[in-house]
Amino acid sequence: MIVTKVYEKSLSAYVNNARIIANKGGTRSGKTYSVMSLLLTIILVGAKKRVIDIISESIPHLKRGAIQDLTNIMDAEGMVEGIDYESNQTDKTYTFKSGSQIRFYSADDWGKVKGAGRDILFINECNRIPYEVFRQLSVRTRECIFLDWNPDSEFWYELKGISIRTNTVEIHSTYKDNPFITEEQIAEIESNKDDENWWKVYGLGLTGRPQGVVYTRWKQVPEIPVEAQLVARGLDFGFTVDPTGIVDVYKLNGELWFDELCYMRGMTNDKIADKLRGLPGSTVADSAEQKSITEIYNYGIRRIEPAEKGADSVRNGIQILQRYNLNITSRSLNLIYEIRNYKWKENKMTGEFLNEPIDKFNHLLDAVRYVALNYLKEKRPIRRPRSRYIET
Repeated sequence: MIVTKVYEKSLSAYVNNARIIANKGGTRSGKTYSVMSLLLTIILVGAKKRVIDIISESIPHLKRGAIQDLTNIMDAEGMVEGIDYESNQTDKTYTFKSGSQIRFYSADDWGKVKGAGRDILFINECNRIPYEVFRQLSVRTRECIFLDWNPDSEFWYELKGISIRTNTVEIHSTYKDNPFITEEQIAEIESNKDDENWWKVYGLGLTGRPQGVVYTRWKQVPEIPVEAQLVARGLDFGFTVDPTGIVDVYKLNGELWFDELCYMRGMTNDKIADKLRGLPGSTVADSAEQKSITEIYNYGIRRIEPAEKGADSVRNGIQILQRYNLNITSRSLNLIYEIRNYKWKENKMTGEFLNEPIDKFNHLLDAVRYVALNYLKEKRPIRRPRSRYIET
């Protein structure tokens, strides 16, 4: 097994019983390859039968990265399928002679996220994974958790205090720690030193500021001020893959204030109604879900109304919200995660950002946008919350 600095440091943390081994670093630093090498070593050398789960944002991402690294490492070690291990390409599972398994799956497979546990967990590019997914996975992990990422901005690792836990070991790496990198690759990486933020993140492996984000004028606040006026509440429906998101929107001194009330999968309409029952003000819900709006109304939530979407409603809603300074309560972790990651689409050929947002990291932000469309349009005063729902 080829040993790198990241491998050695990760191994040291593992044998010293670290709960979380966090590999934070720049591009081409060998983070993923080194962790995959260590996980394979644990399986081949350890006497104990183990289950190791490797998760990332999508199966295609895993195929291009961690799965490819594992097959390359096994080939380099002379391991032969059918003799040293068996693979199931449908389930993305590798089973070894000891009975130990390495299983790959995506973070949006909620059944597996909340399913059976494992001995060791590796979350690849963990900054692309919602905190709730990490939390569900971590409580089902018996031994230790490996993380890796390029630190383009802060996320739940810092925001939830995981970085300062006594049983967390953080390992920093750059391209200079990768013994396989070529002189040509080094030259390409170092040619980007003039791009300050890129160089900071991908060259030096230090935390940068996000690029191409839709909302830039926002900050965290401890609480909603008592004098703030409730505008309305936004509701975005979800169920199996997407969560149901509910956000209160307030206004004070020409600024907007957001407080996350719900971010949960598997919520039926009666449970949503229970969540809304007794709350003041109106709720603006996704107009594409008229049946759900009707059901919630019939459960006794009379002040619920559909969003006034119209043509190009996504960009219109964004433009309304961009007129304001946005304040988000510190307990609104999922909303903070979304607003940090909600970006404009990028032209992969030119690197330029397009005037169209990605369709990700937007469940709670869509809920906020529905409120903006109904209550914050230009030259339209904030209405006293009242239902515009028409019973059918």
